[in-house]
Amino acid sequence: MKRIAWGITGSGDLIKETYDIMVDIKKKTDIEFMVFLSREGETVMKWYRMWDDIQKDFPNFKTDAGPNSPFIAGPLQVGHYDALIIAPATANSVAKIAHGIADTLVTNVVAQTAKGQTPIYVLPVDQVRGDVTTYAPSGRKMKLKMRDIDVTNSEKLAEMENMYILTKPDDIYELLNIEGKED
Repeated sequence: MKRIAWGITGSGDLIKETYDIMVDIKKKTDIEFMVFLSREGETVMKWYRMWDDIQKDFPNFKTDAGPNSPFIAGPLQVGHYDALIIAPATANSVAKIAHGIADTLVTNVVAQTAKGQTPIYVLPVDQVRGDVTTYAPSGRKMKLKMRDIDVTNSEKLAEMENMYILTKPDDIYELLNIEGKED
């Protein structure tokens, strides 16, 4: 059985798509998920009306009580989990990770995991320069302009040791060698 630690940051962009994929993977496999949310991740789950869903689908999830609480970094660092997935990752979390700042649960978990052998997979929401189409909590389409600094920080992640960039939520299927959802 595989064990996956999945960290959710405060990104509304790609949260629904990522969440649906993780639920699908959970239903199709015997992968054990340990889900943890940043403070802003909790806010976004509520804003997108997904709070009840996560309580039902991943009832043992953990929420940020500080950079090392709950204690997740240790088990990741020593290889208790097969992978750490941060998806989706906000520009703020990506910037902190890219510059070695570990002052939140998610950024500390990444920093400490990087010192061990557990691979880290990050899905930054800001990867492409220019306009990106996303969805508001209401489902309304909206365009966002990606800032150059945010895309540059995402690119910097790809250069870091033990760090792998996911370009879209569907990459999680490939990462775990699982057939994707049928359209």
